[in-house]
Amino acid sequence: MRIGELAARAGTTTRTLRYYETRGLLPARRDGNGHRTYDESDLTLLRQIRTLQDFGFDLEETRPFVECLRAGHPEGDVCPASLAVYRRKLDELDALIGELQAVRAKIGVRLALAGDPMCELGGQGL
Repeated sequence: MRIGELAARAGTTTRTLRYYETRGLLPARRDGNGHRTYDESDLTLLRQIRTLQDFGFDLEETRPFVECLRAGHPEGDVCPASLAVYRRKLDELDALIGELQAVRAKIGVRLALAGDPMCELGGQGL
């Protein structure tokens, strides 16, 4: 398939596909006329990238998943490098959740000290 069809099927733009190509995430195959050509495996790669980006992964973090798929695995998250990225992302998320909980607690205290009758501090770990 050509780049326009792949972009439409993947729900993205041809510009994005060209960018992925420059980053080495999408293969740069060309037909005899110099047109980019793609197949179903490329669509699978793009779906993996999009799913991970929807989860908050940056583009470079998707690379091990793409490489896992290119190695012939049916899923991009079965390789050790992909699992390592998942673990790092969970650690990042846990840290962010901890930071947000601390900020929430501080705001709850400030609200209570301000005398807000709607403030409920119970069960907030303060």
